[in-house]
Amino acid sequence: MSTASIFVSSVQKELAEERRAVKAYVEGDPLLRRFFTVFLFEDAPAADTRADAVYLDKVDCAALYVGLLGNEYGFEDAQGLSPTEREFDRATRRGKPRFIFVKGTDDRARHPKMAALIQRAGDQLIRRRFTGTADLTAALYASLVEDLDGTGRLRTKPFDAAACPDATIGDLSREKLDRFLACAQAARGYPLSPGTAMAAALAHLNLLDGREPSHAGVLLFGREPQRFLLTSEVKCLHFHGTEVRKPIPSYQLYRGTVFELVDQALDFVMSKIARRVGTRASSPAAPVDYELPREAVAEAIVNAVTHRDYASNASLQVMLFADRLEVWNPGELPPTPTLTIADLRQPHASIPRNPLIAEPMFLARYAEKAGTGILDMIARCRAAGLPAPEFRQSGGQFVQTLGRPPAGVAPEATGEVTPQVPRKYPASTPQVLAVLAAASRAEKTREELQAAAGVKDREHFRKVYLKGLLETGLLEPTIPDRPHSSKQRYRLTVAGHAYLKKTKEHK
Repeated sequence: MSTASIFVSSVQKELAEERRAVKAYVEGDPLLRRFFTVFLFEDAPAADTRADAVYLDKVDCAALYVGLLGNEYGFEDAQGLSPTEREFDRATRRGKPRFIFVKGTDDRARHPKMAALIQRAGDQLIRRRFTGTADLTAALYASLVEDLDGTGRLRTKPFDAAACPDATIGDLSREKLDRFLACAQAARGYPLSPGTAMAAALAHLNLLDGREPSHAGVLLFGREPQRFLLTSEVKCLHFHGTEVRKPIPSYQLYRGTVFELVDQALDFVMSKIARRVGTRASSPAAPVDYELPREAVAEAIVNAVTHRDYASNASLQVMLFADRLEVWNPGELPPTPTLTIADLRQPHASIPRNPLIAEPMFLARYAEKAGTGILDMIARCRAAGLPAPEFRQSGGQFVQTLGRPPAGVAPEATGEVTPQVPRKYPASTPQVLAVLAAASRAEKTREELQAAAGVKDREHFRKVYLKGLLETGLLEPTIPDRPHSSKQRYRLTVAGHAYLKKTKEHK
């Protein structure tokens, strides 16, 4: 969903406070900021272009025009017209929706040309008066919500249940629907069979809004879902180190239905991690054991694809680092009923953001209904000797992190190993273990880690211990973009925790 630009008129000093208040209000309101951005002329960067050309061009690009009219008329050009009047006339000629707000209830102090402009605007549309910023923002809110409602962008239905704009049943794939019906019938005993009429099958799954497919219907069975929902794609990235750095060794952008997104993202991750091939002693097929449990990786990806906020402009990202797998999906845990990060680590109710997507994912055995998926993920990682997955909210994104074992530490099996390029870890000296143990308890400064190691020479500690632990991914800086910051701290990575645990077990 893209945002529409609002052009706010006038650069007069008289209304500077009100103009800033409009911008701050729209950008701070949880509803309005989803649909609108605000352009103020004074925010435009310096450019080798005439000022009048800039603001008139911005009027042309804007979806809405908001005129703030006060007492002053402002600077007059060679034709005796102010920028405010030229903007109003341009918006009128371009057929833009115009919302005019007049400051004050008394017109006696107004410049004659401003009074004439207000009168002319009043002859064409309904003006609203205000005396302060509270009046202005309240009136603006009412006008913008009315516009959203009138244009159909303010939906009363949940996103997944609402009709997908411009999509028809003809944009859905018969083949994809039949494949799902066959799978659902075999896996869950679903009553509809392949070949069921498209409209009947969609109605049975509650994927129609009137006669048109819902957003969920397009995401589940669309021929080209990203034609209608551009950011429903999945970005998969593979980094050899522990930080996001360019050039990216491997980057794939996947498109398709939610089922196809899960399959493609899962294959990307599993093809990049180490695996061990066992013997054929117990069966004709040699067993394959991956360093990350396949079921745990699948659960993390299914969670993200099923529960992401599809109204967001952000894409889902799957990022594989040397020490961990991170899955970032737009959206936060549901506020009602309240579900916290801590709740995820114990039995909890299933509260899907997109229930009409979650149901078919369940029927096709991609997901479970009972809210046990994350608990299964945690159990599988622990059974594989890995740290429990971590979960956090970050800037409107929900992040799942699965720790990888240190390089060279293969899954528990016998047979041939297909490893990644191993990293050389430092010897388990008392100084190294002391540094790791200190960083495992809390974030530490360089001085605190040096003291823990018992090393007196700063440069010797940096070259021999700190640099090596950072390069091998056992330690990481808290401010990676500012390595010399006075606030820099260091913490143990997931790989560092696993390395420290393994060295303790082998003592």
